Amino acid sequence: MRQDYEQFRASGAEVITIGPDTPERFRRYWAEHRLPFLGLADPAHRVARLYGQEVKLLKLGRLPAVVVVDRQGIIRAVHYGDSMRDIPPNETVLTMLAALGAGAGQSTTGAPSEREGVEEC
Repeated sequence: MRQDYEQFRASGAEVITIGPDTPERFRRYWAEHRLPFLGLADPAHRVARLYGQEVKLLKLGRLPAVVVVDRQGIIRAVHYGDSMRDIPPNETVLTMLAALGAGAGQSTTGAPSEREGVEEC
């Protein structure tokens, strides 16, 4: 996401990374790697649980998830990874954002519950 961050911003999106580390470790990592997007420490996995992200200790902790939430707070797409390498390419997410932007004038109702009713990237 880092290498295409400006494209995400140009599409009207904001990238937020949520990780299991403590706030101190997150701040240190962000400073060391000079990441341009937001990071949220979630060591108790509260936010991860809200978005259905799985924690599997035998697979090194949290499995990756990419969740696209629109400006109204509705989950529009989600990808739950099966392994630490299972992350959709940036081009896939950018294409999906472009499609969502094209349908921005459509009215929406409530958010889908958990993993039901959302597309996977």
